[in-house]
Amino acid sequence: MKMRSLLPIVTLATLPALFACGEAPQIPDPLSKEALAAVTEDAGAPKKDLAREVDDLFTKDGQGETRAVVVMANGKIAAERYSDGYGPDTRFVSWSMAKTITGVMIGMLVADGRLRLDESAPVPLWQRPGDPRGEITLRQLLQMRSGLRHTESGDPLYESSEVRMLFLDGRDDMARWAEEQPLEAEPGAKFEYSTNTSVILADIAARVLTDSSDPDVRRKAVADYLHARLFGPLGMASMVPEFDRSGTLIGGSLIHGTARDWAKLGEFLRRKGQAPGGEQLVPRSWVEKMVTSSPRSPQYGFQTWLNREYREAGSDKDHELFPDRAPASVFSLIGHMGQYVVVSPRQRVTIVRLGHSTHAERMVMLQQMADVLELYPER
Repeated sequence: MKMRSLLPIVTLATLPALFACGEAPQIPDPLSKEALAAVTEDAGAPKKDLAREVDDLFTKDGQGETRAVVVMANGKIAAERYSDGYGPDTRFVSWSMAKTITGVMIGMLVADGRLRLDESAPVPLWQRPGDPRGEITLRQLLQMRSGLRHTESGDPLYESSEVRMLFLDGRDDMARWAEEQPLEAEPGAKFEYSTNTSVILADIAARVLTDSSDPDVRRKAVADYLHARLFGPLGMASMVPEFDRSGTLIGGSLIHGTARDWAKLGEFLRRKGQAPGGEQLVPRSWVEKMVTSSPRSPQYGFQTWLNREYREAGSDKDHELFPDRAPASVFSLIGHMGQYVVVSPRQRVTIVRLGHSTHAERMVMLQQMADVLELYPER
């Protein structure tokens, strides 16, 4: 009995020595009602842990402004939260997340037998005798290795090929401006991330879907195809694609949709092209191609970013995810200033984060997204 009564005293006496070895354990702040309300009964992970990690995406310093988060686990909404002024009905601009939609559309046209991956890309301007751009294939365009002259981020800003196409001398006919660029490298030889390339792909799709050069006809042909073949079957009713004056889909940067609908797209890709009811909207093999590394960049597939390390030639540090913290099978739609749809097939999870963050803030925010993902086991 004497020994038992001394145990609390001995334990208390050792506490100063334990704290001297390191900092005292910190007790986390209580979770707010808002944080707890963001998590559903289908969390698929410890609810309080998920509530805290999602809350940190909105409240931790150094991450920029998070405006929307949707976490899908096992096909159901596990968590959903918005900052003030935003909600489930808010349409968010895609920026470069649109590229993945363009990649899916091209895959559907390939599956329809209307395009071929390894033949000369059907761009009329490149088909003149002796034009070396005629060697550029559809596959090379999808993998951002066309060899066309391009500078994605110029200094000064107006020297950026993307800015010139979107807002300056190319804005009325973006595809023509992009397609007029000369080669600066042999087709297929190097990776060069290019919003303009995605607009060329969108133009190719329009030319396949209609022979007309009338802008209204081109717009309708592409919009109807996307809604009939993708947005409609997935229930993505909020999606609004933008077109330039020539009727070309601005398929590299300007498609609008709610956070829930962006999550539906991520889930569609996680299911390898299946709609929720089981309908195969694009072949499984196409989605597998989308998430397979290009020969010139381990981080990029077909219009989609992959969870690979920034170590090899042709990699892009600005678009690194978290290869040291998540499966290599993770892939992502990534848009300017911190728009993300991160998909982990092996964990059956999709995370949407939409907001506004600088490059430095995105690096911090991505680690917080990794914290959310780590709550879910691999299967």
